[in-house]
Amino acid sequence: MTKQRKHLIAAIAILALLLTLLAGCSNAPEDEAEPTKIIVADARTTHHLNLYVAKELGLFEKYNLDIEIVATDDNAMSRDLVVSGSADVFWTCPTTAIAAIAGGAPIKTIAQVKKPCTSVLLVPADSDIKELSDLQGKNISGISPTCEAIISLTVAARAAGAEFNLERLAGGPAIQALEAGAVDGAILEEPQASIAELAGYIRKFDDVSANIPCRTINASDSFLANNADALVDFIKAIDEANTIILSDPIAENIVAIAAKYTGAPENAIIHGNHRLLFGITLEVEGLKKLADELVNMDDIRENPGDDMFAEAFRGITW
Repeated sequence: MTKQRKHLIAAIAILALLLTLLAGCSNAPEDEAEPTKIIVADARTTHHLNLYVAKELGLFEKYNLDIEIVATDDNAMSRDLVVSGSADVFWTCPTTAIAAIAGGAPIKTIAQVKKPCTSVLLVPADSDIKELSDLQGKNISGISPTCEAIISLTVAARAAGAEFNLERLAGGPAIQALEAGAVDGAILEEPQASIAELAGYIRKFDDVSANIPCRTINASDSFLANNADALVDFIKAIDEANTIILSDPIAENIVAIAAKYTGAPENAIIHGNHRLLFGITLEVEGLKKLADELVNMDDIRENPGDDMFAEAFRGITW
């Protein structure tokens, strides 16, 4: 074989190799799209545990979502960040969202967080509050008159011929007031309810809030308009987190995540986590009834009805 022929064969081999490599490149999958960024304004509580679990276990990444959680002081601040466009999504007590929507805020409710409401009245072991009628004239601490648990207890007490005085106090201060004897009882949510129960206080009238929807996930109208599909995937990730939590609410990793994000005592998390029945399906009629109560309280002018729910989630969460 001549030297010239050897060079020709080598050149053909190199060309064949290059063509093979080029063919492989042309068949390679396109680069994955950039993840959709969603900013969640969050007043941290075990009631939002599904958000934290989805974040910590990588469930959002599965759907190509980049989730940033911005801590806030309370539900109202979370709402305001979303209304102002500084955040896209927030978890809240439903009455906070309902009142905002009724007032024209550019937000919609896209999913439930959990049901029922787990806030409950706790009283000293030697309390004379035995029946709803015993609430007459009593001083009861609670976060707000528009809290769904306080609304339900107020309505139930009135039906029994009693009215109590509400001392507006958040969870920690409410427990302190209870310990100091400054109030006759405190309406507390988890994990504060479990903290008080572990300290010897007694739960009363659990059934009053047993059918009331608790916590909703809400998004800004502008983000919904441009990223509805991403929000649907966001809720899918949340629902996967729900399944994980409900399979073992006091699994070591679940308790650790709850404690990491909320700072709540692990014994209180373990004591009460089974009460947080997470789900995504909106309790439409229950939410509308809460809106009716807000109208009766003159907190809003009219019930927004179906206008409070995101149309993009019809058939998905409602």
